[in-house]
Amino acid sequence: MRAIAYAIAAAMVLAPGAGKTQTSTSSGIGGALENVPVTALELDRYLGQWHEIAHLPMFFQRKCVADTTATYTLKENNRIEVRNACSTRDGSRTESVGEAQTVDGSPGALKVRFAPAWLGWVPGIWADYWVLDVDPEYRWAVVGGPSRKYLWILSREPSMDAALFNRLKADATARGYELDDLVVGAPIK
Repeated sequence: MRAIAYAIAAAMVLAPGAGKTQTSTSSGIGGALENVPVTALELDRYLGQWHEIAHLPMFFQRKCVADTTATYTLKENNRIEVRNACSTRDGSRTESVGEAQTVDGSPGALKVRFAPAWLGWVPGIWADYWVLDVDPEYRWAVVGGPSRKYLWILSREPSMDAALFNRLKADATARGYELDDLVVGAPIK
């Protein structure tokens, strides 16, 4: 029962989990960026393994200390398997498996859940997962949601260039994300 409660709570706050890509859009107000999903996403290019470079603290990631990954795989039902894994303080690996689905009319917006399938009908089980920005070559991505309470900076590589990382953080701040508590879990070079 505790696992179900954990899965429901995780799904309610998580949204860690694809033509031409859209990068940041300006709202025109003091250089601020809109907090909206990209308007074009090539899902087949987005699938695969991503390394988490940084994230805003989330209770379901509290045991993760290093080597956090998210792997997205297309399922036969056209939904996406989301497999999040990380190393814990004792050196073991922990993993959670969820499911994502695309949102009609918004290629960069997905809904994700980590609760059992039979709870999929419960309101709030499916959480927002917005791809806010993605590299034209799909080497990095920034994921968040409408609440601005969670944010992930992802990369295909387990480290990130410092100039790029700083630019992505500045863009997130321009979107209204508070990054004082940003957890950096990968090398910044």
